[in-house]
Amino acid sequence: MSSHDSLLAIDLGGTKIATALVSPAGEILCQEYVLTLAEEGVEAVIGRMVATIDSVINKAGLSRISFTSMAIAAAGAIDSDKGIVTHSPNLPGWRDIPLRQMMEETIGLPTFLINDASAAALGEHCFGAGRGVNNLVYITVSTGIGGGIIIDGKLYTGVSGSAGEVGHMTIDVNGPRCSCGNVGCLEVLASGKAVAREAQRLIAQGVKTRIVDFAEGEPSNVTANTVAAAARQGDALALKIVSKAATYLGIGIANLVNIFNPEMIIIGGGMAKMGDMLLDTARKVASEKAFQLPFEHLRIVPSQLGDNSAVLGAAAFARQPGTQS
Repeated sequence: MSSHDSLLAIDLGGTKIATALVSPAGEILCQEYVLTLAEEGVEAVIGRMVATIDSVINKAGLSRISFTSMAIAAAGAIDSDKGIVTHSPNLPGWRDIPLRQMMEETIGLPTFLINDASAAALGEHCFGAGRGVNNLVYITVSTGIGGGIIIDGKLYTGVSGSAGEVGHMTIDVNGPRCSCGNVGCLEVLASGKAVAREAQRLIAQGVKTRIVDFAEGEPSNVTANTVAAAARQGDALALKIVSKAATYLGIGIANLVNIFNPEMIIIGGGMAKMGDMLLDTARKVASEKAFQLPFEHLRIVPSQLGDNSAVLGAAAFARQPGTQS
């Protein structure tokens, strides 16, 4: 394997760090996961990233000098040009962290840094559901909601690199307060966290449901996954909560359709694993709210790459002609 064949790519999330060796064709040749444990501080997280890099390249029988560069997809607001994580709600204490410089000094390789949802959009465009699609929007619906935008075959990042924050479009001006400080954002209404919060609220009110059975009888253990499991068994409350989140997602999709007129909207993230249970309602609501002409040209599809979209997109980002490190 020559130094030009594969690339080191890292997906730094609020929960886990995934490090992979990625071939030019978008195959994951070797991969390692560790928990992020962001509450231990920036240095500790960087130490874990470095450990996963060494573990992956040792598994592959290579060394750091086998590589010409590496790429990182990170959760939060990223200044890609400067290589700085400016702010990340999912990484407590990460404010204006010069991650690119820190990794370059530690690993000794030129490093590319990109927002994880933008990376996922690029990954799906290059290797997944969006291959051959030049105008698409990717939405990740997981703990939070993020997005990435491909226009004319290129990732659109905006003037300061922060385009694609679809989770923070306002859906309900009288809605609940979002972690970003605004009210009624798509994220606070349709994310995994929103689904869990709504379920816990209704359970506390004494509404009859089997959701708690899937959370080992403990309401504080209720997550979007336990709500989804109960919904699959036909639980009325769970179905209602999923339908409500899907309705808000559909409104968000309609806004994106009217603004961007994309050929495809790809839904990724943990909530996307609910499949048609989430997407059927979202599609229906979007079809009612979006302009008819752009909606007729739209496909709404689940992510093809799943949890690997960001790490593959980071590698694609580093390989793009004209990308500066």
